[in-house]
Amino acid sequence: MQKKFISNLVWMVFFNLLIKPYAIFGIDAEVQNRVGSEEYGLYFTLLNFSYLFNIFLDLGITNYNIKYVAQNPTLVKRYIGNIISLRLVLFVVYVCMSLALALLLGYNSKQFWFIYVLIFNQFLISILLFFRSYFAGLLLFKWDILLSILDRILLIGIVSFLLYHPFFKNQFDIKWFVLAQTVSFFVSVLVAIVLVFKRIGFPRIHWAKAFNFVILKKSFPYALLILLMMLYTRVDAMMIERLHIHGNIQVGIYAQAFRMLEASLMFIMLFTGLLFPLFSRILKEKTSVVPLLDTSSKLVVAFTTLMSFTCCLFAYFILDTIYLHDIKFVVPTFRLLMLSLIPTAFIFVYGTLMTANGDLKRLNVLSFIGLVLNIILNFIFIPKHGAFGAAVATFSTQLLIALFYFASVWKQFLLNFKGKELARYLTYGLWCIGSAFISLNILGKLNQLSAFIGLLILGMIFLGLVPIRFIIATLKTKEIV
Repeated sequence: MQKKFISNLVWMVFFNLLIKPYAIFGIDAEVQNRVGSEEYGLYFTLLNFSYLFNIFLDLGITNYNIKYVAQNPTLVKRYIGNIISLRLVLFVVYVCMSLALALLLGYNSKQFWFIYVLIFNQFLISILLFFRSYFAGLLLFKWDILLSILDRILLIGIVSFLLYHPFFKNQFDIKWFVLAQTVSFFVSVLVAIVLVFKRIGFPRIHWAKAFNFVILKKSFPYALLILLMMLYTRVDAMMIERLHIHGNIQVGIYAQAFRMLEASLMFIMLFTGLLFPLFSRILKEKTSVVPLLDTSSKLVVAFTTLMSFTCCLFAYFILDTIYLHDIKFVVPTFRLLMLSLIPTAFIFVYGTLMTANGDLKRLNVLSFIGLVLNIILNFIFIPKHGAFGAAVATFSTQLLIALFYFASVWKQFLLNFKGKELARYLTYGLWCIGSAFISLNILGKLNQLSAFIGLLILGMIFLGLVPIRFIIATLKTKEIV
């Protein structure tokens, strides 16, 4: 399982590194540069609004499906037709709830235009993730990798044309960006449907009341977990817009700071997307999860510390390279959000293991605690500090919840944290501090940045946080399924 995990992780990260950073920083960030923080802040607020009820598009069915398919691969075709009909009904529920809240909040006609399109986009995303879940559950990761980047490839092509073609570039409208997403998701969904049906055959789509009731009952704990986590990770932008006197501007600042965190979390989610079916298969076979958990934890430490420490140390230089506006106001928020990457990544990894193990009650309790804490801290800090206040709330919440997750996994799986491992991480911490001092004494910001990243990578390899020999040996087998 470790070999399969490492092999497919490397390929997935490789292909996503080719595409998604440019989609985020070359396209998304450039769109914000063109339209300004206030206009982008409006879009970002409503994008987060569209996430609030998107659990009703899925109700945990996708996560349940990955686990079920991974553990029962011969029964794939039997239930897909029933699930498709159920998801169409759930889409109607999602639309009704989202529009009802939008009316309650008093959104105007311009805001409603965004809401209509973004709601449809969420539907397309949920369908894409659902069909991807079949490839993940069957451990056919090469198709999952393709579908994970296809929409971004299409988005880059469409928006690049609009941003840089002489006829469009001087009159770029944020609405074009939203519609370009719609086209990209729609085409990706069509490709996913063709690939799945080609693999398992065309299903008979029909409504089965008893089956749907059982599915909803079994997937409800997953749904509640996703809803709670979605609320306390997506409510920040909406609270900034409502609680701060300069709401949309502060949301725009928060969006600039959040973009790097979002990019990093995309790779963590790819990481956990591979882990979930593998953990599920291991737990069913009743073998130890410790080797895979140990390997994944080391890789998480390596990736998150590299991203977090680099972004904190060179915050102004990085932001000034990407953005045109409000950079000095973004820096404090950016640093704190990037530090929150470390606990957030561990929440994802340990949460994936607990989900595969069926510990959903504990996960829901922890997520509810996180939601309540995050909202309370936002009410305290946002009115005075705006985007930075939301970053304080995010970092504090994620750190506390990560400690709870760690303690829970430690107890559940009887982990034994050896003194050798503790010494390894302490040594790496000292290595990071030394690397910072060495790098900052070099002339030129770009040289400093390159030196710091290089030294951290050397430290990871030397201390065994990145199993470089194992990765090279695995890649030589060209194992990708």
